[in-house]
Amino acid sequence: MAAANPTSTYDRLKEVKEFDESKIGVKGLSDSGIATIPRFFVHPPETLSDLKPSSSKPCANIPVIDLSNKDSPTHRLEIVNQIKKAATTWGFFQLINHGVPKSVLEETIRAIKDFHEMPHEIKTKYYKRDEMRGVTYYTNNDLYRAKAATWHDALSAWIGPSPLDVEELPEICRNEVVAWNANAKMVAETVMELLSEGLGLEAGKFKELTFSESRVFSGNFYPYCPQPDLTMGLTSHTDPGVVTVLLQNQIPGLQVRHEDEWVDVNPVPGGLIVNIGDFLQAVTNGEYQSVQHRVLANSDKNPRISVVEFFNLNKWKGDGYYGPLPELLSAEKPAIYRNFTKQEYRENFYGKGLDSKSIFDKIRIQG
Repeated sequence: MAAANPTSTYDRLKEVKEFDESKIGVKGLSDSGIATIPRFFVHPPETLSDLKPSSSKPCANIPVIDLSNKDSPTHRLEIVNQIKKAATTWGFFQLINHGVPKSVLEETIRAIKDFHEMPHEIKTKYYKRDEMRGVTYYTNNDLYRAKAATWHDALSAWIGPSPLDVEELPEICRNEVVAWNANAKMVAETVMELLSEGLGLEAGKFKELTFSESRVFSGNFYPYCPQPDLTMGLTSHTDPGVVTVLLQNQIPGLQVRHEDEWVDVNPVPGGLIVNIGDFLQAVTNGEYQSVQHRVLANSDKNPRISVVEFFNLNKWKGDGYYGPLPELLSAEKPAIYRNFTKQEYRENFYGKGLDSKSIFDKIRIQG
């Protein structure tokens, strides 16, 4: 699939459809040895203009938080304060001594890599565009909605609240995905306890509100890109849910927006990354912040692998609405967001390509 001739009439939808129906993914393009990426992967100048560092000042790193003493009465408050500060100022942090065995981390990365490196004809049976259920393999969940495609493939699965039939998962990574899901849930619920305590609420408040029951797994593969200066691995966005737990291999690419700079997230061996989602920012009345992040196209010959679990609530209030938690509001701290409906929330995410915090443009109380 060659890049389009600039002088010819370009039918973007036709080219996207041909690529999608080929089911080869960006790995297939990369493996084919192309030197020029297809035109629908090329991003506009405003996206590409800040791929290079904008200043020479030393870059900060996202906070690294040690959970080894989280159950110690003498250390827990300190850890609560560390996580609260990270969630308030960065929206991202790395965890060490989180309780997930090193073997689970290594086997999960290996299994996702093995799936994506299976022969094309085997993977194609999982290739489909059904974002709301089951197990799917695809290139870009927003391929038809985004202005430009990004250089990654993904294996995705809806894990909860309805239990997934694990037989739907590819055998090559089935056991590893199941193990990862159990461990990621444990980490997410631990983090939610600490975040809840940081707001002066009971440790189990977020679990009681079903904030960890809706879960989506994604095993992402970022193959070598021959023109990494023209596209993205994943465009700048915020996650829509409560929290996200992420495991990655040692190939760089993830960046976080902090103080108007893009900061490289350097993986800590054995560490896990957690970030705050838009929903949590809304229900904490802006106390915790979701933050823009992106992935650069991979210029390394080795693939970048990331394994992600997205957590969201299951039970909405009343006939399907939510807003800032009443316990966090007062005359001194009035609501800055209005209540929003489940339909508004879903349409904001699934009705367009990935973006950053657009839900807040709609629910922020003016005045």
